Amino acid sequence: MEQQSRLETSGPGTVRPGGRTAKVRAAVLEATRDALAEEGFHALNLDRTAARAGVGKTTVYRRWGSATGLVADLLADMAEQSLPATDEGTLEADLRANAALVLAALTDPRMGPVFRAVIAAAACSEDCAAALRRFYATRLAEWAPVVERAVARGEAPAGTDATEVVRAVSAPLYYRFAVSREELDATAAARAVDVVLAGVAAGAFTRR
Repeated sequence: MEQQSRLETSGPGTVRPGGRTAKVRAAVLEATRDALAEEGFHALNLDRTAARAGVGKTTVYRRWGSATGLVADLLADMAEQSLPATDEGTLEADLRANAALVLAALTDPRMGPVFRAVIAAAACSEDCAAALRRFYATRLAEWAPVVERAVARGEAPAGTDATEVVRAVSAPLYYRFAVSREELDATAAARAVDVVLAGVAAGAFTRR
C-alpha cells in the first residue's frame, strides 16, 4: 500500500498551517462537515460555508477554491484525526475492534451522512476520489500491523497480505452502506470478521 506523508497531498487547502491560519482551517472544515451532514455534497457552497465558519469568503475561495477542494481537505483532516489501531493481543480481537470502529462511524448520525457525502463527491471529482483513496490508504496502513503481529505470533500464515486482510473486514460493511443500502448492524460486522478469519486460516490472503 502506498505510504504517503500527510504533508504531501496536493490540491486546495492541503498545506498544514499554524496559528490563526490553523484556526481558520479548523473552523472551515467543521463548517464543511456540518454542511455535508445536513445537506449532502451537491448542496455544499463556499459562500454559505464561509458564513457558517465565520470566515471571509475571499479566504475560502482563495485557499480551497471549490466544494471539491473543501471535501479533499476534510478527508485529509479526517485521516489525521482517526483513532489509532488497537493491540488486543489476538488477531480476532483486533479485527473485531476494527469492524466495530467502521460500524460506529458509518452508523453515527452525523458521520454516516458525511461519509455518504464524500463518497458522492468522489464519484463527481477525481480530486475527491484521490483524497478518498489517500484517506483509506492511511487507515489501512494504520491497521495493517495488527495482521503483521498475528503472523509473527503464528496466528496467520507467513506471507499473509496484511492490507488485504484489513480491507476485507470493512469491504462488506461499506457495500451495505453505500451500494445496497441494507441494514448495517453488529451482526453484519461480526459476520465480516468471521469470514475474514476463516480466509486467513485457509491461506486465502497469502501473497501469490
